[in-house]
Amino acid sequence: MRTLTLTAIALVLPAFAFAQDAVQVDGSSTVFPVSEAFAEEYQIATGNRVVVGVSGTGGGFKKFCRGETSFSGASRPIKTEEAELCAENGIEFLEMPVAMDALAVIVNPDNPLTCMSVEELKTAYETEAQGKIDNWNQLNPEYPDQTLTLFGAGTDSGTYDYFTFAVIGEEGASRGDFTATEDDNITIQGVSTDPDAIGFLGLAYVEENRGRVKPLEISYDGGECVEPSTENAASGTYQPLTRPLFMYVNKAHLDEMPNVEDFAKFFFDPAHAIDLVASTGYLALPEAAFVAAEEKLAARKTGSFFDGGSKVGVTPADLLAAN
Repeated sequence: MRTLTLTAIALVLPAFAFAQDAVQVDGSSTVFPVSEAFAEEYQIATGNRVVVGVSGTGGGFKKFCRGETSFSGASRPIKTEEAELCAENGIEFLEMPVAMDALAVIVNPDNPLTCMSVEELKTAYETEAQGKIDNWNQLNPEYPDQTLTLFGAGTDSGTYDYFTFAVIGEEGASRGDFTATEDDNITIQGVSTDPDAIGFLGLAYVEENRGRVKPLEISYDGGECVEPSTENAASGTYQPLTRPLFMYVNKAHLDEMPNVEDFAKFFFDPAHAIDLVASTGYLALPEAAFVAAEEKLAARKTGSFFDGGSKVGVTPADLLAAN
């Protein structure tokens, strides 16, 4: 999997790519490896230019809904208020699922735990925990009497939005005294160097750091512990932390900018899209989903399937039906 560099904006191409004819992509750090992979392959195939920025899902939508970008990667569906901002600015969009991802909860390799329940995670991260829950044995009396150090995605991240929705029950509701960062490498570094730490982030970043951090199995609603993996995400057994990843596309730019339409067609061409998504460590959607995406592009079908927020338990079959 490709690694996100520690810069405010990651340039897939040299500085001259900021020319007006360059395709502008921004958004989620989670989706960045996918955007980067397609941008690099597209440049090789066509010689056309693409610039990929990393503003987080929320930051990306702000730019997208102002008409500053043509594509916006997102690790959660567009929110009602974001869709309203787009509408106010006359921005119609296509919502295009690109992959499935699993959020992973990680601890230091020296931590003896192998599984946690969703209820324990809620106790650790919920708003009411701030200033009160600071020891592992407050989550479970069988856990060690050790300081609890928390890391996780930043509040402008779709990963944060989905984690709080799926675990706490309310998007954006969490304690504010944990180390929240838009840079997943900071979470990896913090957990890998602190035996008392716990954090959450996208599974693809965990896979390339196995040995430095340990992903935990998750028990949901009293069920068995399930390992975070692309296979379990595909089967729907890893819940509630399996989620879809998206690319949002500006309809007017599709209609008016040939390079934008050309890149969109390249992005969703099943002849290479499945392998490119898989190369980034995410679960590619089935070929039928990319065929449906091509049809959606051709028909310019706009709007969101998700009615302004995330849903738990979404499967590849659900996304295929949504197209």
